[in-house]
Amino acid sequence: MKALVYYSMNGNTEFASGKISEITGAKLIKIEPEKAYPNKGMRKFLKGGRDAIRQKTPKLLPYEFDASLYDEIIFGFPVWASNVTPPIRSFIDENMDAIKSKTVAAFVCCSGGGAEKTLNSLKEYLGLDSFKAELILLDPKDKPKDSDIESIKAFCEKL
Repeated sequence: MKALVYYSMNGNTEFASGKISEITGAKLIKIEPEKAYPNKGMRKFLKGGRDAIRQKTPKLLPYEFDASLYDEIIFGFPVWASNVTPPIRSFIDENMDAIKSKTVAAFVCCSGGGAEKTLNSLKEYLGLDSFKAELILLDPKDKPKDSDIESIKAFCEKL
């Protein structure tokens, strides 16, 4: 069974997570920080980007995750300043031992660059050479393209 652990600020990652779950049957596990990040204006970029660069790990709201139920974990999150988002980093820190024994895949949503660097940072953080599958989407909810669904399907076929 697959778990899809995701963080979404503006809905793009949540949209993609829903599509991936529909195709694969993955259990959706949404994580959120106790204190929400600003989602508009300059504060959004300053606070989120700064915390991502500094590799902060905010306290998360309670979530249900029993690693013994899953053989595969898929991570989904937005790219912040070419880095892994802090809530995903928190989840990994809280579950690192369990994650190390699983097959891992990842996808990111972004509006610009830095996605490949972010995926490489996640691999390094997890101590992996590669993911079972990886995917980069450019604002799939806000700027939908027919190719997004095809890319999601191709990603899911690798899982």
